[in-house]
Formats: sequence, C-alpha cells, structure tokens
Amino acid sequence: MFDGAVRKRLDPILNRIGAALAERGASADAITILGFVLGLAAAVLIAERVYSWAVVLILVSRLCDGLDGAVARASGKTDFGGFLDIVLDFAFYGAIPLAFIVADPEANGLAGGLLLFAFYVNGASFLAYAVMAEKRVMTTDARGAKSLYFTTGLAEATETIAVFLASCVFPGWFPALASIFAIICLYTALSRIVLARLTFRNPK
Repeated sequence: MFDGAVRKRLDPILNRIGAALAERGASADAITILGFVLGLAAAVLIAERVYSWAVVLILVSRLCDGLDGAVARASGKTDFGGFLDIVLDFAFYGAIPLAFIVADPEANGLAGGLLLFAFYVNGASFLAYAVMAEKRVMTTDARGAKSLYFTTGLAEATETIAVFLASCVFPGWFPALASIFAIICLYTALSRIVLARLTFRNPK
C-alpha cells in the first residue's frame, strides 16, 4: 500500500548510488545475493533471540534489495536478474516468520504458521497474475520499472518490513502482529483474485 510513496522518495537516491556502483563494476545479481544472505543472517539472529542486531541486518538486507534494481537499471537489466530477485525476496519473507517460530514455538507457532500460509497464498496470487498479464502483454509502472507485472495491494514490501521490524523491537507482540498481517495478506490475495476475474474473464 505504501510502496509507491516510499519509492518516490527513495528511488532517486538509490538510482544515484546504483549508477555509481555500476560504474565501479558492481553486479546487480551479487547485490541481490548479498541482501538475501544478510536476511538469512537476520533470521538466525531472531531464532537466537538477538533481536536488536536482527533489526540492523534486516534494514541493510532491504537496502541491498533496493540497490540491486538501481544497479541493474544502470548497467542493463536481465531476465535472470529479475527472476533471482523475486525468488530470493520470497525466501527472505518466509525465513523471518520461521525464525520467530524457532525462537519460541509455543508462543509463535500458530501465528507464524498462519502468516506463512498467508504469504504462500498471496505470493501465488501475485505470481499467477503476473504470468497472465505477461500473456496479454500488459504493462504497468505503478511500482517502477520491474521485470514482471506488479499488482498493488494492502500487503506490500513496505508493510511486510514494518511488521518484521516491529516484531523484532517488540518480540512479545509477534503473535498479534503476525495474525493481523496474515489477515491483511489474505485480503490482498482475495482482492487480486477479484481483479483477475474482472481482467482475465474474456479470451485473450
């Protein structure tokens, strides 16, 4: 929901940094992988209940997630780069709730499992819509230049990171935060299904 507003503020800064990194030979794919590794390290820290450092690593990981696209725009985007970015993003989004479950299975297990289920459904609706949009040669710049068709919704990257960070700052709130956000994710998936029904009901 807030991704568009955040991108308008951050993209000019990231694009300048990305162009400078590209001039120095930085690889967009390497930055994508670095961001994922840092995200996994954050998940390990959460599982060990070292929440303060996990906050730092999540923020740096997501900075890399913004910079990889900026570097790709400066040096030349590839389909593999777009593929790698979305796969590792989804892996990161799954690792953090799993880490909270490992940290306290009794308190966080049910809510964490519900959030993972909601992520799965929401991610499936997002990717399936993108495939159908590609078949119809649809385009959008609602979230900037992307490698695949991005549909907007209540639950996007900004909201997800905010929930992760809030859960690290207030780990005892994770069950409530995860449950509420799971409902938001499922609503986003449902709204995308309705949109798909309206958009794709007729033959191509």
